Amino acid sequence: MKAIDRARLAALSAREGRDFVRGHPRSAALFARAKKSLFGGVPMNWMAKWPGGFPLFVTEAKGARFRDADGKDYVDLCLGDTGAMTGHAPAAAVKAATARLRRGVTAMLPTEDALFVGAELKRRIGLPAWQFALTATDANRFSIRLARLVTGRRKVLVFNYCYHGTVDEAFVTLKDGKARARRGNIGPGIDPALTTKVVEFNDIPALEEALAPRDVACVLAEPAMTNVGIVHPRPGFHKALRELTRRTGTLLIMDETHTICAGPGGCTKAWGLSPDFFVLGKPIGSGIPAAAYGFSAEVAARAAERIKVEDCDVGGIGGTLAANALSMAAMRATLSEVLTPAAFKKMIPTAVRFTDGVSAAIAEAGVPWHVSRLGCRAEYLFHRSVPKNGGEAAAAADFELERFMHLYALNRGVLLTPFHNMALMSPATTAADVDRHTRVFRAALAELTARRP
Repeated sequence: MKAIDRARLAALSAREGRDFVRGHPRSAALFARAKKSLFGGVPMNWMAKWPGGFPLFVTEAKGARFRDADGKDYVDLCLGDTGAMTGHAPAAAVKAATARLRRGVTAMLPTEDALFVGAELKRRIGLPAWQFALTATDANRFSIRLARLVTGRRKVLVFNYCYHGTVDEAFVTLKDGKARARRGNIGPGIDPALTTKVVEFNDIPALEEALAPRDVACVLAEPAMTNVGIVHPRPGFHKALRELTRRTGTLLIMDETHTICAGPGGCTKAWGLSPDFFVLGKPIGSGIPAAAYGFSAEVAARAAERIKVEDCDVGGIGGTLAANALSMAAMRATLSEVLTPAAFKKMIPTAVRFTDGVSAAIAEAGVPWHVSRLGCRAEYLFHRSVPKNGGEAAAAADFELERFMHLYALNRGVLLTPFHNMALMSPATTAADVDRHTRVFRAALAELTARRP
């Protein structure tokens, strides 16, 4: 297996950076203007992490493609890091949202769309009680609050290098066997060890030990880890997780905001899981901010006993725009006409094609990398062996190499998710889109290893 020559990587990265700047003068000019009024020149700080020195400015997006301010078109395999897994501007969602906009967007009162969405999620997932938010972060926060309410416990348990949006309790990692604030955690209010226990994914003995004191209100987990490469559960892990949480009176929250890629009911339906809470955000509104969280009849009954109507508006759950009419209309259209079983039957084989192409290119180049897939989501990692937990996956990260691979693809009309090596398939993604990425990926490896593509 071949190691990457770092001097060659640096030279290639410099070349790609120059090509990017030359090829995007309009985006560069807009970025210069943005620095006069936006912090860091971007509307959200994480946009500064895009490779190339400045982000592309987008003018329009449709299906699995978008166009930038310089008039260049791209195959979009990022898809808003799952937010546009539906494809950009799907017709059904656009029609529903447009109609709702004409009739009013928010009134702090329900619309009939909420009934459809709740019933459809109950049918898909199996949980009977549903509530709505604007983001999966909020849905996770609200689920944690409810778990603390009904259990009377304060602690939360997460897995090392997990991702659950901007939930404070989840910005924590393991260091020397103890919970520590995660690198880059901005202004944590308190030491996260006061709120959170952390263990490695797939480590059943560590999980059992952490839950044994019966002071954990809930485990917040993805069925498979997704934001640090794809880390699959080992056989028996989910059975043990469910048994241990039930034995210790700990509630189990499954955050399927990314893992909805596994099918219409996420991994919960595909793998027969039985969480106490289910969280879904990002693609459920076809790009319009929306999220949902459902919970069991037992949790609903115990919460209802403890929440007084007089106080329910100041309990830290919900917000003025939560469950607004526009979000509900978008969710109804998405569930009924976009993220359907038929759509997944197309999306998942397209991801298989992506994975096969990348795997073949890796083998041809002889580099110690691998590619993993979960449903219509795929990701490659700069490591020979498949990681069994977040710690191992994080150790395989290579920031400079990642930025080169992203920029190389971007300069050739392919967008990947910028903060890891993820590609996502939408109902509009074609075999030709995937094959285009494979050619670019193979060419990048050829240059890195000084081979002819």
